[in-house]
Amino acid sequence: MWHPSYGIALKSIIYREISRFMRIWVQTLVPPAITMSLYFVIFGNLIGSRIGEMQGVDYMSFIVPGLIMMSVITNSYANVTSSFFGAKFQNFIEEMLVAPVPNAVIVAGYMVGGMARGILVGGIVTLVSMVFSAIELHNIPIIFTTVVLTSALFSLAGLINAVFAKSFDDINIIPTFILTPLTYLGGVFYSMSLLPPFWQGVSQLNPIVYMVNAFRYGFLGISDVSMWTAYSVMIGFIAVFFGLAMYLISTGKGLRS
Repeated sequence: MWHPSYGIALKSIIYREISRFMRIWVQTLVPPAITMSLYFVIFGNLIGSRIGEMQGVDYMSFIVPGLIMMSVITNSYANVTSSFFGAKFQNFIEEMLVAPVPNAVIVAGYMVGGMARGILVGGIVTLVSMVFSAIELHNIPIIFTTVVLTSALFSLAGLINAVFAKSFDDINIIPTFILTPLTYLGGVFYSMSLLPPFWQGVSQLNPIVYMVNAFRYGFLGISDVSMWTAYSVMIGFIAVFFGLAMYLISTGKGLRS
């Protein structure tokens, strides 16, 4: 049964998470804008001018949605991983665990905090991209729902990573060896139709392919995958990750010393 105090707890966690990354905005918001600007210059202008068109649109316009989605993914993930592990490291996560607050509120609070940073950075990168390419909006509801679902998914993934991490080095293992390769192989810079049939099948195992293509469809109206499949993948992963995060926190795995 929902109690008004749960709402206060949820707002408190969200406020702390947002104020944390806004307080150090030079480290959390500016670097992604600079990094993506380099991507736009190198891949869009220099390489894109030689590639020409991709799926009927110029290469710069083609990669813009993918680069925006890349920034949303990495920042949603990084925000929760660093914040939750910091709470473990400083031992104040135990105070939340013993407080009369449902575990769902704790998970949701960190998830929304990560979503806030991911979506904010995505908005900043979108503004930067307008300097290099004209932005098209084919389907705004798909753009909005895709960015919300993707940021929620990777915020939860970041929380799970933080639960298992035992040192600051551990929080970099998943982003370096799993998240980054999946992102670069997720159709950000190319269309799956260019791949041989075997590798197209392999690419369909990469969940980021569905997020990037759904987001690209929202902007340009083109996609390598079905929207129904893309939304099913995103919602399915969110349900699994939320359930896993709830289980880990309720059992105290990696949290209680």
